[in-house]
Amino acid sequence: MSWEAGRLDDARLLDEGDPEGMLRAVAASAAQVRTSYRAAREAGVPSLAGDGRPRAIVVVGMGGSAIAGDVLEAVCGNGVPLPIVTVRSYRLPGWVGATDLVVAVSHSGASEETLAMATEAVRRGCRLLAVGGAGSPLEAIARQAGAPFVPVVSQGQPRAGLWALSIPLVVAASALGLVRVEEEVFESVAGRLEEIAHRCRPSSESFINPGKSLAMELAESVPMIWGASGPAAVAAHRWACQLNENAKYPAIWGEIPEVGHNQVVTFDGPLAERDIFADEAGRTLRLVMLRDVDEHPQEARRREVSVRLAQDRGVPVTEVLAEGLHPLERLATLIGLGDYASTYLALGYGIDPTPVSAINELKARISQ
Repeated sequence: MSWEAGRLDDARLLDEGDPEGMLRAVAASAAQVRTSYRAAREAGVPSLAGDGRPRAIVVVGMGGSAIAGDVLEAVCGNGVPLPIVTVRSYRLPGWVGATDLVVAVSHSGASEETLAMATEAVRRGCRLLAVGGAGSPLEAIARQAGAPFVPVVSQGQPRAGLWALSIPLVVAASALGLVRVEEEVFESVAGRLEEIAHRCRPSSESFINPGKSLAMELAESVPMIWGASGPAAVAAHRWACQLNENAKYPAIWGEIPEVGHNQVVTFDGPLAERDIFADEAGRTLRLVMLRDVDEHPQEARRREVSVRLAQDRGVPVTEVLAEGLHPLERLATLIGLGDYASTYLALGYGIDPTPVSAINELKARISQ
């Protein structure tokens, strides 16, 4: 498979290359925010506050569903007065008990790991909130336990339903007084995602389309994506996962300051070396820095110095700045752009962004 930038501005090739509509799914992000907000309220999620604040919130899920827990933690920020933990496993940690709120998230409502942990949470007497497919085994567990259940309002791959999965968790946190998120904030987030969808629409040509431009920068490189704040780090993780699943493309992610103790050394490694006399460009390292307005002064300093270190060594750098005031807004602007870039990267390589055959084969082999 070879990279051809011209594919991105060919309407016919874009349409043929995306038969299951990943671009349409990404464009529906704003609608997901609005619909999921209403669904969470209708499901009684705010009533969780009636039982008081839990000792801890434990979000259980896998893959594109589990990142909802990371979104929740990033939106609540460092000032949150209780632990927010995301568990990607078959078993709950031993310390989880009746005073904790377990939030089970599964786009299909049938992920075996999530069902196992939700069942264990009920057995331990934990408070439970479930988000997943309507009519699913997860809904049955929640109904039997008398717990709120929010039906997922998106279709297709779980990774395309991030906001449908995440917004109910933010509604719960707001009701519990962990973060202030008024209805106007959700509408502002939806507006930001609509703006990104307009700027990144398929009919917008590469030189003015930020999603296509980013895809062109990432192509034929090994992207190392760093975040310089809590929300930016979650976005970096999301970018890497989307590049993996949509474009079937390798990517590394990390958070400042931790990356300054390990990943930064790759600036002196073999992938940072470029032969300017070579007939064809080899795949080289690219630093992608996701920036936020709410950075610790030392994190901002480390970000600035890291960018200069990369540039001094000839490592190309892409910087993307979050937009908005509320952390949920800023996170949405970074994630929205990354979702488009990963999809356009897939299409530029002639790859259908939707199928995840390797994941399906892995599951099939395990079930044998």
